[in-house]
Amino acid sequence: QVIIQHYPEFIDKYISQDPMQSSFYVPLKSINENIDKDQAQDYQNQAIEIISKMITPAYQNFKQFMIEDYIPGAKKDIGAYSFPNGKEYYQQQIKEYTTLDLTPKQINDIGWKEVKRIRAEMEAIIEQVGFEGSFAEFLEFLRTDQQFYAKTAEDLLKEASYIAKKMDGQLPALFTKLPRQPYTVNPVPEQIAANYTTGRYVSAPLDSTRPGQYWVNTYALEKRPLYNLEALTFHEAVPGHHLQGALNAELENLPKFRRYNYISAFGEGWGLYCEKLAKEVGFYQDPYSDFGRLTYEMWRAMRLVVDTGMHAFGMSRDEAIKLMEDNTALSKHNVRTEIDRYIGWPAQALSYKLGEIKIWELRHKAEKELGAKFNIRTFHDAVLSKGSVPLNVLEQ
Repeated sequence: QVIIQHYPEFIDKYISQDPMQSSFYVPLKSINENIDKDQAQDYQNQAIEIISKMITPAYQNFKQFMIEDYIPGAKKDIGAYSFPNGKEYYQQQIKEYTTLDLTPKQINDIGWKEVKRIRAEMEAIIEQVGFEGSFAEFLEFLRTDQQFYAKTAEDLLKEASYIAKKMDGQLPALFTKLPRQPYTVNPVPEQIAANYTTGRYVSAPLDSTRPGQYWVNTYALEKRPLYNLEALTFHEAVPGHHLQGALNAELENLPKFRRYNYISAFGEGWGLYCEKLAKEVGFYQDPYSDFGRLTYEMWRAMRLVVDTGMHAFGMSRDEAIKLMEDNTALSKHNVRTEIDRYIGWPAQALSYKLGEIKIWELRHKAEKELGAKFNIRTFHDAVLSKGSVPLNVLEQ
């Protein structure tokens, strides 16, 4: 129940008293000039009627249903363990999203081990920049100092685009094969931005008239630090989700369900691997940006702790929020959005760190066995060559 209290407000964004101001009318404002003007007017009139008589009333009914029935009837506690057969359900979710045979306790232990390692690296950067104060005070400095935040949405999008373009220039050093499909950088749509994640990748079919899209959330700029932007870009755009997904779609030797399938441990593990990989081709020169990379890695390690904590061990929402706030430089807004995501999507968040750990494990094995013959470009080609696969298949 706690994660859907804001839904009526969210639904309001789709209700417009003036149908021509509705987001559903936007495509009708710029009809192709080759379409007959009378026919274009007819389309617009039809849209106005549909929005007025069908869409808006439907959203009003949906809002009423949420307020009167759904929210009052929703589950009061947050853990998956309290569902019928909840313990078994959560174990099944772990298997689905991580493709690994690990228990909640094993995952929780891995999480705390990673938290300890990453924390030591973060402390080293705090010492490097000469900050006088505690870890908590440094996080507060990062969350509040204006030097770390864009002044306008356009500035944030420009910076993300510049980082992405610089990485484009490094891709030939990391891969022998690059995707044909381009990508662009766009803001998260206004209607969903308030309760949406910091950024994400939106794919497109290979024959589409639009490219892949790297979405950057420009809502509440004071909560979108620039020191996280390099890591976010490498995960969501290149060499992360866009490169992996577009290459996957080009594997014409595979059936469609394999070309367009998405196995979270593989795809999200690859995205997180790419965040650190960028360090090898000259990124994160600014120590604050490198701290941002580490705070993103810490965020994924903390997921192993809080997801298993809430869904298997009785951790409260407030306890999970505090743990995340105390150990990462994510804004408090982002922390709450993330914790609510884990509550509503048990075990999915485990896939990132566990997938990344497996890819690094396989890379280190290849480096050790091949020695001087190891080639980073052909290693990456091999990882991506069969599309999105379970981690045990990737290992084979």
